Amino acid sequence: MALDSAKKLEIAAEYGSSATDTGSPAVQIALLTFRIRELTEHLKINKKDHSSRLGLLKLVSQRKRLMKYLKRQDYAKHNDIAAKLSIRIK
Repeated sequence: MALDSAKKLEIAAEYGSSATDTGSPAVQIALLTFRIRELTEHLKINKKDHSSRLGLLKLVSQRKRLMKYLKRQDYAKHNDIAAKLSIRIK
């Protein structure tokens, strides 16, 4: 279920400052969002896969923490990322 390196570089180029910028919070949030979407589709088909469901919950909470950090550091970037990735924020 992991993203391949070409897809990671594509996401990093779109959301980061450069193509190899994979450490910034915006890129990490984008990568987590794509993994969350893949897991959500998997769980729609495999309803009894509880270990993947636990992994999904961990990814969502990690993304939530990164969004909280980005909100403190750069509020405009936080709103931009949330709008681009269609993430609901409180």
